[in-house]
Amino acid sequence: MVLLFGNEQIMFDCGEAVQRQMILAKISLHKKLHVFITHMHGDHVLGLPGLLQTMALMDRKKPVDVYGPAGLGHFLECLQETLQFQLTFQVNVHEVAASGLVCDEQEYAVSAVPSNHAVTSFSFAFEEKPRPGRFHPEKAAALGVPKGEAWSRLQHGNAVPLSSGRVVKPEDVADPPRKGRKIVYSGDTRPFDGFSVFAENADVVIHEATFDDALVEKAEVDGHSTPSQAALEAKAANAKRLVLTHISARYSDVALILEQAQKVFPNTLVAHDFLELELPLSE
Repeated sequence: MVLLFGNEQIMFDCGEAVQRQMILAKISLHKKLHVFITHMHGDHVLGLPGLLQTMALMDRKKPVDVYGPAGLGHFLECLQETLQFQLTFQVNVHEVAASGLVCDEQEYAVSAVPSNHAVTSFSFAFEEKPRPGRFHPEKAAALGVPKGEAWSRLQHGNAVPLSSGRVVKPEDVADPPRKGRKIVYSGDTRPFDGFSVFAENADVVIHEATFDDALVEKAEVDGHSTPSQAALEAKAANAKRLVLTHISARYSDVALILEQAQKVFPNTLVAHDFLELELPLSE
């Protein structure tokens, strides 16, 4: 999954042939990129070598930041040594060891929590930082704030002193800050205590549902979830939308998967290649 956020791209897991899919989806191979790997199983990490090589062949210059469980750095070192390819950019590896903040950017942050798969694994939450409230220019003008830089400072949450000695605060001319958007990605996991709190009030929960409800015992053994389990997690989190992923190839028709989830959480859909979702800004 690739999240397009401004001029940045945030990728969650990196399966085989991901660079081909990005090219077909017209997703840039040159923009700022963070990659978050939930665990070290091949279908979640083996796309990294091809992606990095393709970027190098296209003469990428911007660094790539990769986050994931312990062993990720050694994995990439071995690949580069064995395949003997040269990169045209820096790869910064950040190994995640525990729950908490793992990436803190100016406009968003990404946190991790250990999940419940067959190997060490993490779920990730992307959270957009609060945005300034709606600015009211008529209020600024009425208070004698000169148009231009002073208005910009107020819009960005900074107080402005006037020549009269009065200090105009952002709350004098703007609405309260607006809540940012939140997207939670489960990775491969059984249900686990704490996920609903981690995903609380998410705009979208992207949750695996490998097997249908009749195979709940197999899901437990293999470290996966069923549609109803994923739906219960989304419901408990008070999420707005649930997207099911990682459906077993045994299901040529996902209607059963969708039906089981929607009985618990109606606003559910099943992901497919090149699915696009747009999350509007809150008012």
